[in-house]
Amino acid sequence: MSQDEVAVDAIKHALKALRKRHLLEEGAHAPAIVALSKPFIYQGSEWKDKAENLEVELQQCYRAQARLSEQLVVEVAECRASKALVQEKEAIINDIQNELTKTRDECLQLKVIVEEKTKALELVMSENQELKAQLQEMTVKAKNIEAENKMLIDRWMLQKMQEAEHLNEANALYQDIKDQLKASGIAQLARQQVDGVVRQSEEGAQYYGESTVPNTCKHRIHAHEGGCAAILFEYNSGNLISGGHDRTVKMWDTNTGSLTRTLYGCVGSVLDLAITHDNRSIIAASSSNNLCVWDVNSGRIRHTLTGHMDKVCSVDVSKISSRHVASAAYDRTIKVWDLQKGYCINTIIFHSNCNALCFSTDGQTICSGHVDGNLRLWDIQTGKLLSEVAAHSLAITSISLSRNGSVVLTSGRDNLHNLFDMRSLEVCGTLRANGNRVASNWSRSCISADDNYVAAGSTDGSVHIWSILTAEIVSTLKEHTASVLSCSWSGLGKPLASSDKSGIVYTWT
Repeated sequence: MSQDEVAVDAIKHALKALRKRHLLEEGAHAPAIVALSKPFIYQGSEWKDKAENLEVELQQCYRAQARLSEQLVVEVAECRASKALVQEKEAIINDIQNELTKTRDECLQLKVIVEEKTKALELVMSENQELKAQLQEMTVKAKNIEAENKMLIDRWMLQKMQEAEHLNEANALYQDIKDQLKASGIAQLARQQVDGVVRQSEEGAQYYGESTVPNTCKHRIHAHEGGCAAILFEYNSGNLISGGHDRTVKMWDTNTGSLTRTLYGCVGSVLDLAITHDNRSIIAASSSNNLCVWDVNSGRIRHTLTGHMDKVCSVDVSKISSRHVASAAYDRTIKVWDLQKGYCINTIIFHSNCNALCFSTDGQTICSGHVDGNLRLWDIQTGKLLSEVAAHSLAITSISLSRNGSVVLTSGRDNLHNLFDMRSLEVCGTLRANGNRVASNWSRSCISADDNYVAAGSTDGSVHIWSILTAEIVSTLKEHTASVLSCSWSGLGKPLASSDKSGIVYTWT
């Protein structure tokens, strides 16, 4: 097509569009034209009515709006309250959920614990069943052992009865021999002819004189502060040794009553004393769980024997040599020491504490007195218990061996003083006195040098002297004002010494 034709077509399209627009505008303005074409007065009344109607409608709308506003306020308040309630409920739900979570966790833990306890209970039940089975087996074994034990006891009793018969026969024979010796009067003749007697041992001669019955106080010595629990005389001498609660050991001249030496170095109370046969070494049993050994000439400590676990309450030196020492402590042990080497060579353990001990004359046996009231004999080499006897109903407090070694004197808290035959451990004499009461677990009695008398102190401060031959009291010494703890008789026959809880020592002639 040519350009002219294109232009004509464009003009035609534009004219069509204008016509359509004109028609649309006429349709839109038609109501206005109709209204304008009506009379003016008529239109005014119509508008007034419409205005009134609209005003009424407006007022109704205002009222409706007011009601709706009130309802809206109420609804808003209710909505806020509901919202707050919902928030509270949500918080409660959250708390409940947290508690539920914790409870679930606890439940799981409890479940695990219950499972563990169930397993443990099953294990315990199985162990219980095993123990029941073992108990039944042990019950059967115990019954069998009890039957065997009864049979052994019957055999043992039969053997003891046989031994008792043999001992009775031996004692009868011994008594016959003793009666014959008494009848011959050899012992009395020897006393009339000789003022002193010499007895031999492996270490040499020990001299002692005939003892006299003491009845007079010779010296009153304030020896120690706090009490004096141990006294003894030197061998073949009248010099006295004392040990006290003031932790000192002192040596006295009994002729003058004067102090000759004081030994220091003990760190506990002195409970017992012993001296070697050459009078060169003094041994003290101490509450500090050890023993102190002094050299008498220098006054210095030679050894401190340690090894006991409780207070050492008794000590003795072998009658054969000055090398072996025995001690007893409240750790339920008896120890044997070598003084030359300064250490323990044997330890005896027993269930009852030992309060006192002494060596036999052959130096191979230890006699011990225990808290359970039994007297026991021990082999020094093997530590084996050789024999025992129920010596007292209460604790033994003292053991003394006679010079000839055939008799041992025991004193006990039952206030009895018993004499036992060393060979058979049979009682050959019992000494007692009204008012004689043993003062402590370590109250020491003694036998005179000639084996004729026994001296023992009492809680009332008196010292009783018995004759072994008659078992009668031959003298009662009353000077002490406190409980008497220890008595010792000089090997020369006199004097007798005694000490008490106030630390006073008396010598008697």
